[in-house]
Amino acid sequence: MRLDKCIADHSAYSRKEVKELLRRGSVRVNGVPEQDPGRQVDPEGDEIMLAGVILPTALHRTYMLNKPKGCISSTRTGKTKTVVEFLPPELRKGIFPAGRLDVDTEGMLLLTNDGDLAHRILSPRRHIPKYYLVQLAKPVVEKNVETFENGVVLEDGTRCLPARVAALPGVENTALVELHEGKFHQVKRMFAAVENHVEQLLRVQMGGLPIDVKLGKGDYLLLLHKDIEQLFKTPDFSEVLRFCACFFCSYWINE
Repeated sequence: MRLDKCIADHSAYSRKEVKELLRRGSVRVNGVPEQDPGRQVDPEGDEIMLAGVILPTALHRTYMLNKPKGCISSTRTGKTKTVVEFLPPELRKGIFPAGRLDVDTEGMLLLTNDGDLAHRILSPRRHIPKYYLVQLAKPVVEKNVETFENGVVLEDGTRCLPARVAALPGVENTALVELHEGKFHQVKRMFAAVENHVEQLLRVQMGGLPIDVKLGKGDYLLLLHKDIEQLFKTPDFSEVLRFCACFFCSYWINE
């Protein structure tokens, strides 16, 4: 495949814009500067770097984003920043969020151009567990644990699937929640049903794949096949609780 076509097919740049990037010396192939738009490349085997960033040329790409508050899980641009806009323009083509987080919720969100993967992640039949760290107005009590395990009844009469909740050891009014579904504002509504209030919410894990603790807010990384496989594994709840206790015990204290 021609180099200019390969870049245009895997980025937001037109063929004309790609040729200008090549002319300016902004493109490297396998670490070597390249200016020939007709250079033959293998999208699956050659490493193409565009302005210092490796261009993912595989057919499907999935990124983990550490979503900050104040942005929306959408591809439609407007007054409010979208989660896709945290990727550089050359990586956004065909990318959409696999699921959503509320505008005031932060943490792990997947961005992908793989429709089949997104369907597998979001399918109710998969029941991929999602884990949230929650800062509350009041502490979790034993009665709440039992109510969550039996399925919380929301204010409109809807009964949620059984869920798990546990206080984060040594951290006041903070808990870990495990969900197997994704109703509208579900975590907030579940705690409202047990007369508590969610003050802050952070998604820390999906299936067996935890958020990369090195990711700053608004940062992203490209997931490997082995990472995606972890999404479809169910971890032990106590392991996720230990993970949170290790890395997030002072998360909101330090803000």
